[in-house]
Parts: sequence; structure tokens; C-alpha cells
Amino acid sequence: MHRLKIISGHLSSSGSPSYTRDLRRTECGSAGSSSPEDVVVVHGRRTAIGKAKRGAFKDTTPDELLSAVMTAVLSDVGLSPDKLGDVCVGNVLQPGAGALMARVAHFLSGFPETVPCYTVNRQCSSGLQALFNVAGAIRSGSIDLGLACGVESMSLRAIGNPGDLSSRLTDIDKARDCIIPMGITSENIAERFGISRENERFVFTINRVSGKSGTTLEGLNKLRPAFKPDGTTTAGRSVGLRALGLPVLGVLRASAVVGVPPDLMGIGPAVAIPAALQQAGLTVADIDVFEINEAFASQAVYCVEKLGIPLEKVNPNGGAIALGHPLGCTGARQVVTLLNELRRRGKRAYGVVSMCIGTGMGAAAVFEYPGP
Repeated sequence: MHRLKIISGHLSSSGSPSYTRDLRRTECGSAGSSSPEDVVVVHGRRTAIGKAKRGAFKDTTPDELLSAVMTAVLSDVGLSPDKLGDVCVGNVLQPGAGALMARVAHFLSGFPETVPCYTVNRQCSSGLQALFNVAGAIRSGSIDLGLACGVESMSLRAIGNPGDLSSRLTDIDKARDCIIPMGITSENIAERFGISRENERFVFTINRVSGKSGTTLEGLNKLRPAFKPDGTTTAGRSVGLRALGLPVLGVLRASAVVGVPPDLMGIGPAVAIPAALQQAGLTVADIDVFEINEAFASQAVYCVEKLGIPLEKVNPNGGAIALGHPLGCTGARQVVTLLNELRRRGKRAYGVVSMCIGTGMGAAAVFEYPGP
């Protein structure tokens, strides 16, 4: 059965079926149209991102942050929550076995008990992974509509010690490298690939995203070396799209998750982006906007240089250095930022969302904006 899959919400992301592995740019459909087999994004919303520990949301619980966006997304598109087949929430710093926060937000939003929900944790890509999960469920036919979300409070939750691990951890290099502090992995990339604070491209990248209030290039350069919030998405079938009058904000053309050395985890986008582009039948030159998460400046610079991406295509509205990186929210926020930017340009365009992932992974997704 031909099914049009729809994803709408804070993440504003969408997925495509297996045939897109051989999809070519000229086969992506005419501008303003999409295939009945596509998963498409219909809407995207997010909250503002506050400063951890001292910002406007420092005392706001994750369930409250999430509920605000979930409610707004469905209200914007006029969708009743009882039409949702599932809700997936990306969240990294998960208390209560990862289940309580999502379900509480669910009920705070007025969703009925008949709608299920769950959380997913793939570290920094959790918000994007939630989108992948919802898209996959729609493709498989197990649900018709779903909501994908991402949320994090960096104020009320802490990244503590790694907990109880095997005593054999130190016997296996790769396993041991999984607990290397993230800042050290950034230093590893800078040292191994010759990325310095004086490098002009390094400085230019930091400067381009210095939009956060109080964050300037001069201020960043004075810092001593430190080492040696939220989204939602909905989906449905073609008949549902037409019946509900939902628009098409973007089409998920391809996605990829890859593994890389844990001690160089920041190179993840340099591996994941080519994998996703290959699935979509596209090249770096075909992409209009890249949203690449800046976990650290050194790894972001490395990935951009490694792939030969023109700087003017990278994070045109600022990345994590400017906006912040609430872990579970970031993937959702990136998709919303990307699709709104593509829509603002007013013509058919392609974009990529990507991030590195702690313990050595990378994720990427390719989206098409079909045009007004």
C-alpha cells in the first residue's frame, strides 16, 4: 500500500523508505511534491535555549519544557493527540529509568492514556534518533501518526560518573576509551589533525556562530584550555495528510548512523555525512545548508575541512557554540533550524543535519525542502 508518511513537530524531521538508498537528485520528485512512499515533515517548533545553571529555564523541569512544545506543535497544525500512534522522546540525562519524564509531559499536554510513549538515548543524537524511530515505525506500517521529541535540562541533571562497569574495562583499549572525558577527545582531534586556536578557519568558524549573548571571539580566545532544551515531531499516511490538511515542510531522503574510534568521537559527522549522502544519491555540492553540531570547535572544523564544505553553507544561523547544546534536544533543534532556513529561502533545496556522538559514533540525515 502506498503510504505518505508525515512528521510534524518540534523536530520537524522526516524519513524515507529503503528505495532512497538508490535515489538520485533528479528522481526526488518535482518541486512542491512528494512520493506516496515518503516520510515528510509538516511542522517544527522549539523552546528558547537558556544558559545552564543560571538561565531563564534553570528551574524548569524537562517535563514542563517538553509539554510546552508538544502542546504548541499539535495546536499549530490542528491535530488531535488521540490520532497519534506513538510518542518518542530523545533524552540523555534520564532519571526514573527514562520513562517517567516523558509520560508526565504526555499527560501535562492533555494527551489521552491510550497514546503510548517512550524515551530513546543515543547521547548527542537522541533528538534525531527519536525522529528516525518514528519514521521507521511509520514506514513499517505499525503506526500512522507519531510524535518525535527531544528535551534536556542541563541545569537540573548532571553528567556524573560512569557508574558500575566491568573490571575488564582497562584490558581493552576501545572500551577504556569510551570513558575518556569529551574534552580530551576534542584535544585528540586538534593534535592529530593539526587544528589550532590560531588557525584562521578555526577562528572564522567560532566567529560565525558567536551569536550567544555575551559570547565573543575575543572572550573565547581568553579562555584557558579546559582539557589535555527541546523538540517534537508527528507523522501519518497519505490519506491522513490530505484529510488533515497538513503541509509538507521537508522530506527525509536518507539517514545514517556510524561508528568511529571512541577517542576521536568528534569525527563522527565526517563519516556519517558521506554515508547519508550516498544513500540519497547526492554529493556535498548538492547540499544547500549543513547543520553540524559543534560539540567542540576543533571537531567541527575538522569535519568541515575533511568534507570540503564551503563555510558559508555551515550553520548559517549559528550552531552549538552560539546557541548551546542541550544533549537530548540538539538533534531536534537542528532539524527545526534547518527546515525553517530552507523554507525561508523559498525554493527547492537540500539540507543535512549531523552530529558526533559520545563513545564514538556519528549520525546524519538528508532532507529536501520541496519548495513553496
